[in-house]
Amino acid sequence: MRSIWKGEVSFGLVNVPVKVYSATEDHDLHAHQVHREDGVRIKYKKVREDNGEEVEFSDIAKAYESEDGETVILTKDDLSSLPVEQSHEIEVTEFVPADQVDPVAFDSAYFLEPASRSNRAYVLMREALQSTDRLAICKFTLRNRTRLCALRVYDDVLMLQTLLWPDEIRPAILEGLDTEAKVRPQEVKMAASLIETMASDFEPDKYEDDYQTQLKELIEAKAAGGEAFTAPERETSSDDGDDEVADLLAALRASVEDRGGKADASSDDDEEDSDSQKKPAKKSTARKAPAKKEPAKKAAATKSSAAKKTPAKKTPAKKAAAKKSA
Repeated sequence: MRSIWKGEVSFGLVNVPVKVYSATEDHDLHAHQVHREDGVRIKYKKVREDNGEEVEFSDIAKAYESEDGETVILTKDDLSSLPVEQSHEIEVTEFVPADQVDPVAFDSAYFLEPASRSNRAYVLMREALQSTDRLAICKFTLRNRTRLCALRVYDDVLMLQTLLWPDEIRPAILEGLDTEAKVRPQEVKMAASLIETMASDFEPDKYEDDYQTQLKELIEAKAAGGEAFTAPERETSSDDGDDEVADLLAALRASVEDRGGKADASSDDDEEDSDSQKKPAKKSTARKAPAKKEPAKKAAATKSSAAKKTPAKKTPAKKAAAKKSA
């Protein structure tokens, strides 16, 4: 790899000499623009707007508009004279908890390599960042731009991750969330069960860029004079995309069971049917109330009849006592 910048990481009175390398690369296949009839390459020319004459790249400068609306032409020498372009320092301004930097702000990634004979200061900074679980927030200028960045540890290497400026991140104002649908608790519970069945450790090596793989197959097939793929016929549908799943809970439950998970349907069914069963339950209780009173009357009548029979039992007892006294 070839370094794209060389300077020092400074925090406090400590300076760490480093070289900066791009940490990522593009794996996409790149195409040339050609004429579709015969494949002849298409080239772009830089031409003057007034007379159409071609202009060499070395003769091209940048023009900016001043506050008064005046066009100001700046050459490469003008831009390189900026004080920030003269600085070769990655200035650490603060150390923040790693979880306070939202991933949406991360942009390009760069490896930092020790640039001095001794890498002691480099290793010291790496160990300090790992032990505190913090990110170093830095500022430095690269390729005509002042970059806000986070310095962190990646595979025992110091990595500089540029951050988007706050005004470069759009606010999440989405019309589709103006009115939120109500989600039932059992649906959330079943969705969480589905997530658990799909839970795993992240292994990026098991994923593949399907588009680039198929694009290579298509290129090789075309080069051999054949066809790699046959486009399937698309069915026409009147669905405008607004229809949701008819039974979301059933779909979630089926997804959990399809992945070998256990869908706890008993508690969900109880919650799901609770609202619909409450009112009928009250009505059935009201209808059964008179039926309960009738057995109560019969029981009272039985008791009263039993009470009337009691004196009949005592009469023989009195007669027996009279015979004994006689």
